[in-house]
Order: sequence, then C-alpha cells, then structure tokens
Amino acid sequence: MSMLWGLVIGAISGCIANKIMNSKGGLIRNVVMGLIGGFVGSFLFSLIGFESSNIIGTIITSVVGACVVIFIGRKLFK
Repeated sequence: MSMLWGLVIGAISGCIANKIMNSKGGLIRNVVMGLIGGFVGSFLFSLIGFESSNIIGTIITSVVGACVVIFIGRKLFK
C-alpha cells in the first residue's frame, strides 16, 4: 500500500511541477519526476533543516525537488 501511495504522490507532484515549469510529459514521466523530485526535495530541505511530516508537506517537497530536476535538466541538455 505504501508503494501505491508513493506512485500517487509522485504522479500528483510531477504533474504540478510540469505545469509550473511549462514542461511536457505523460503520466509515466510525471510519476518518475515526482519520485526523483521527492528524493531531491528531501535532500535539499534537510540541508536547511526542514522536514515534511504529512501528505501536503510531502507533495510540496516533491514538487520543489521535481522543479529543481527539470531546471537542471534544461540547463544540461540545452
């Protein structure tokens, strides 16, 4: 069940990040970006001392991380 929630949160986070960053992609890309964004966002927020403890915090963390990943990907592959 935990894996299913991770995929749902990843899909939501990836979709929000794609809308914010004006990026294109399907459902699979949204899920992948959301999951990678979760790791990146958790790492970045831990550096400044923040931690998410509920579903809204997890989605915000994943969205911020996914936006960072999209931004870095654009700069690397421009």
